[in-house]
Amino acid sequence: MLAFDPRTASPRDPTSWLVAIAAVSAFALLAALALQYLFSLPPCPLCVWQRWPYLLAVALTVGGLLLAVPRTALVLVLLVLLVGVGLAAYHVGVEEGVFALPGTCAAAGQAHSVEELRRLLDQAPPRCDAVSASFLGLSLAGWNLLLGLLLTSAAALGLWVARIRS
Repeated sequence: MLAFDPRTASPRDPTSWLVAIAAVSAFALLAALALQYLFSLPPCPLCVWQRWPYLLAVALTVGGLLLAVPRTALVLVLLVLLVGVGLAAYHVGVEEGVFALPGTCAAAGQAHSVEELRRLLDQAPPRCDAVSASFLGLSLAGWNLLLGLLLTSAAALGLWVARIRS
């Protein structure tokens, strides 16, 4: 049984912070999948890597609730989200030309004919340095960076509030 009851949720309880962060993380994953599959916006390899911290945050939340160790789970979620912030910052840097394009973001293979070259280009993932979509002047990687900073701050605040409570 999960150790969370929304009727008794309190901002002073680390479990509340954990569940809220997991809910936003799950929404971020669903939004990324909707962009990919409903709006035909394929992710670059760095975009795919940036999904993992959200997935791990949800999994760590479920594990922390099942084991009734919300503070430990919140610490682990904070660390995972910090990695996600690092990935998002790196991706924004690649888009802005601050960092070199990683090798995983380029087409691989050798073509011996024009047909093979076309096939390789058709199968190549989108480039990590090309902004495929932006909203209000920020790329999706930029929005991901902002969301990661917000969630990381929420995790830190949740731990701080829980520390004061004890």
